[in-house]
Amino acid sequence: MANSAAEAITAARAPEAKRRKWTLLRTFRVYWMFYLMLLPGVALLVLNNYLPMFGIVIAFKNINYTDGILGSPWVGLRNFEYLFKTSDAWIITRNTLAYNSVFIAINMVIPLAIAIMLNEIKNRFIAKTHQTIMFLPYFLSYIVISYLVFGFLSDEHGYLNGTLLPALGLDPVRWYFTKEVWPFLLTIVNTWKGMGYYTVIYMAAIIGIDEELYEAATIDGASRFKQLTSITVPLIMPIIMIMMLLQIGRIFNADFGLFFQVTRDSGVLFPVTNVIDTYVYRTFLTVGDIGLSSAAGLLQSVVGFALVFFSNYVVRSFNKDNALF
Repeated sequence: MANSAAEAITAARAPEAKRRKWTLLRTFRVYWMFYLMLLPGVALLVLNNYLPMFGIVIAFKNINYTDGILGSPWVGLRNFEYLFKTSDAWIITRNTLAYNSVFIAINMVIPLAIAIMLNEIKNRFIAKTHQTIMFLPYFLSYIVISYLVFGFLSDEHGYLNGTLLPALGLDPVRWYFTKEVWPFLLTIVNTWKGMGYYTVIYMAAIIGIDEELYEAATIDGASRFKQLTSITVPLIMPIIMIMMLLQIGRIFNADFGLFFQVTRDSGVLFPVTNVIDTYVYRTFLTVGDIGLSSAAGLLQSVVGFALVFFSNYVVRSFNKDNALF
């Protein structure tokens, strides 16, 4: 009797599967031109993003340039063990996670506040001018920014030591040898550079809100603050969550230029500026082991991938509409 029921279910599903196959073929036949236009993009995606993933095997090998990648001996998880057993493992992990956690919070709050304030400016020319000025630092490389920072913090000719501190009656500070101030300085530099980028994204989301909602709220007597908390923030919350999830996915990745170029690779600052990326770079320069570098990169990618899924699950459990997928 059970076999008969299974056969009946299979027989019932057969026409449905056939209809799906026919629908797929019909769709391809009707829209074949669009699929053809899609082909170059798919080919580029495969060649640029998926084929290079073969290099993951480097993280599990002791690369010998004579034997090549395939011929080099397998070492299992030895490269990962070195990364975790080193005396600096706790320092670089702590710095990477702490800095990125602060960056995520600040890049969500400050740009959102600025976007809301710019949206309140009725003169569009003034608003666009402010927006453009704030967006400009995003296009500067960290090499350029490192020289701008050096112009402020130079021991002898910097603006702070040469002009501002003497004018206030304070003694000069050797900034590149004072590690206590750099967590604040790096946070300021990162915020200054990325503030315009996040502001533009939040501005685009705010502009997309229907003006009739604000008009109705004004008629009902809602203040500007009440409109902000009841209309603006709730309606752009999906964008805020998406930006936060994308940043969480890179919480194990540190911006190499920020921690290497801006600090001028000062050894005194390593306890507060050494992160996974800079540590791997210095280790590679010293040892020349690309297996270790690949292991660190793979670890960062896997942890970021898992964190995105976990964070998305948490957000989805509270509100489906705010989830990334």
